[in-house]
Amino acid sequence: MGNWVVLVLLALALVKVEGQNSLFEPFAVSFEDVAPRAGITSPTIFGGRTENKYILETTGCGAAFLDYDNDGWLDIFLVNGTTLDAMESSQSANRLLRNNHNGTFTDVARKAGVSQMGWGQGVCVGDYDNDGLEDLFVTYWGHNLLYHNQGDGTFTELTEKAGLFTKEIKWGAGCAFLDYDRDGYLDLFFTNYVDFDLESAPLPGSGSCIYQGLAVNCGPRGLPKARSYLFRNNGDGTFTDATEKSGIAKAPPSYGLGVLTGDFNNDGWPDIYVANDSQPSYLFWNDGQGNFTEEGMSSGVATNSEGRNQSGMGVAAGDYNCDGLLDIFKTNFSDDLPNLYRNVGKKFFEEDTTAAGLGINSILLGWGCGFFDADNDGWLDILYVNGHVYPEIDRLKKEIGYRQPKVLYQNLGNGKFRDVSKFAGPGFAANIAARGCAFGDFDNDGNTDVLVNPINDVPQLLRSRSNSGNHWIKLKLIGKQSNR
Repeated sequence: MGNWVVLVLLALALVKVEGQNSLFEPFAVSFEDVAPRAGITSPTIFGGRTENKYILETTGCGAAFLDYDNDGWLDIFLVNGTTLDAMESSQSANRLLRNNHNGTFTDVARKAGVSQMGWGQGVCVGDYDNDGLEDLFVTYWGHNLLYHNQGDGTFTELTEKAGLFTKEIKWGAGCAFLDYDRDGYLDLFFTNYVDFDLESAPLPGSGSCIYQGLAVNCGPRGLPKARSYLFRNNGDGTFTDATEKSGIAKAPPSYGLGVLTGDFNNDGWPDIYVANDSQPSYLFWNDGQGNFTEEGMSSGVATNSEGRNQSGMGVAAGDYNCDGLLDIFKTNFSDDLPNLYRNVGKKFFEEDTTAAGLGINSILLGWGCGFFDADNDGWLDILYVNGHVYPEIDRLKKEIGYRQPKVLYQNLGNGKFRDVSKFAGPGFAANIAARGCAFGDFDNDGNTDVLVNPINDVPQLLRSRSNSGNHWIKLKLIGKQSNR
């Protein structure tokens, strides 16, 4: 009996020591930016480099991993932008990078028919017609575009034919495919950021458009808010606007940016979360009858724990504490913290940002983010990218300026995280004005890599190298009754 007591005490002591040391131990994963070696050398162009006249120049560009040719190797899609001078060139077109299976990529966007130019914003990937091929939806200030994958290495732009074209100029932002009515066909949800008129937009420094003593571009506050849209897939290659019928339109117009879909109450029906800038965020609960009800405030995910409005940017979902419920992570403007909303069930979340160890790095301005298991230990880690919206801030010569560092939090498996950014390898050394990011294993080595799309800089492809010794498995899921 005495031996058992000694063994138990020893085990407890070891656990305690491990917990103390975990804050200082090196991270088992190192990231290296292999973009130049991979052939990714052209910068993403978006707005001014040293100053911006309008808020239109600040948001910037999404990114996606996809296997558009079904060869088992992840390809890359990078949204690109333009400038007020409209100096369109091959550099400012969207890029589709085909994986060559040897660590390099070839830009096939022009050949594939997706090299559109303009004020590109977000991108989402999904097989909307169930032909086994991944299609693309790209949002713009202007007109969003739907690209149908032809299966021969090319895409056909079918926006108008599919019923998704709008005559009015819109500022499309975040987007997501989801099967909200579970009929086996992917529907489409997207936000619009600002009802923006370039001709009448206020100039920097007018009104309250001052930031830390600098005259900066105006907005979003003071500019007209915009409405999000939900389009139902008709199953024949076309969509019908279901915004009114579904109840999405009952939510007031907002400064919508990031979009997230997931079944947050485990009832089998996908819900929708929208990160709103400068106002409470939205959570649309799906009742399974084709109707949505916005209850972000009563669900605890509209503001921070103090009830203060925030400027939401990027969003991600994942079960970080392995309790079977999807949690939410949201990035915000600078001089604020991101939000970690822990799902406690019964349509309610509690903010655990500070309690989980994420109550630091408040100076950063966050954008794209994601839950992913960086070290394959079975616990979801968090990565988010950052970059300011005012290039003019570099005139103040502060420690953190327009270009900002990435942040990686390791999940310790006990509800807490530690910042391992300094241990995460050379890929975390360079600051950039990041916007979009995506996660995927582009080299099929079992480690999750990270794609970062900045503005007015070359994208980063962060290749993961791990010495954790943990195992992994890769699955490809093909729906038969659900969407493919």
